[in-house]
Amino acid sequence: MVESMRTLQTAAPTGLSGSVLSALGLADAWTEVPGPIGPLYVAWASGGITAIERAGDPEGFEVEYRLRHGHTLHRVPAMPSRLAGQVEKRLAGQRTTGPAIDLGGLTEFEQSVLRKTMEIPYGEVRPYSWVAREIARPRAVRAVGTALANNPVPFLIPCHRVVRADGHIGEYGAGGPEAKRAVLTAEGIDTAGLERLAGRGVRYTGSDSTGIYCYPSCRHARRTMPSHAVSFNSADEARAAGYRPCRVCRPLEAAPFAA
Repeated sequence: MVESMRTLQTAAPTGLSGSVLSALGLADAWTEVPGPIGPLYVAWASGGITAIERAGDPEGFEVEYRLRHGHTLHRVPAMPSRLAGQVEKRLAGQRTTGPAIDLGGLTEFEQSVLRKTMEIPYGEVRPYSWVAREIARPRAVRAVGTALANNPVPFLIPCHRVVRADGHIGEYGAGGPEAKRAVLTAEGIDTAGLERLAGRGVRYTGSDSTGIYCYPSCRHARRTMPSHAVSFNSADEARAAGYRPCRVCRPLEAAPFAA
C-alpha cells in the first residue's frame, strides 16, 4: 500500500509536455540560451542549474546528462523568467543573488574548488595554485585542475578564469585554449597582454605609489598608471622591494606542483 502511494505521488502522468513536467518538479529541463561566445545548453532541476554545455549536439547532451545524473532531460522553449534573468546577469558579470547551482554528486573537494572559483571576479584571472591555497589544499594543484576540467556548469562557474601559474592562459575543457581566450576577451581581459607578460616571466604588477603588488588582471593593477607600474617575477622579489600583497586579489607564490 505504501509503495502504491509512493508511485502515485512520484510517477509523471503520460502525455504531459516537458514544460509541464518541469514546472511540476517531475523532470529536469533544458533549453538554449545566449552565451558569451555562442549559444549554450543549460539544464536545471529543483535544486538549481545542473549542467551547461556549448551548443552542438542536443541528443548527445541529453544522453550524457542521463548517464551522469540518472534523470531524463526534457527540452523546453525557455527557462522560468526569474532563473533566466539570474543566468543572464551572471554570464554578463552583473551582480545577482543567483542562480542556485546544484553540485550534488560531486565530492566535497570538487565542490570547494568550484565554489572558490566562483569568487574570481568577472574580467580577472587567478592561477590554479591560488585556488588550491585558498581552499587550504596548497599541494593539490593538479587535483584542482582535474576538478575544474570536470566542471559541470562552465561559464556560470568560471573555470575559464583559472590560468597556469606562469601566467599563460592554459587549457580549457569547453573548447580548448582558443575558446578560453575568446571568453576572457569577451570579459575585457587583454589575453595577448597577459601572454606577453608570462613570456617575460612577469607574474605580478606593483604600484610604486601604493607599495602594493597584484596579479596583472586585478582591477587595482589595471588602474595603475604605466608610469607607476612595476613588474615582479615572484612574490619574494616584490616583498624584498618593500611591496605588500593586495588584499583583494591576494597574490601568492605558486605551489610546488603548479599546473
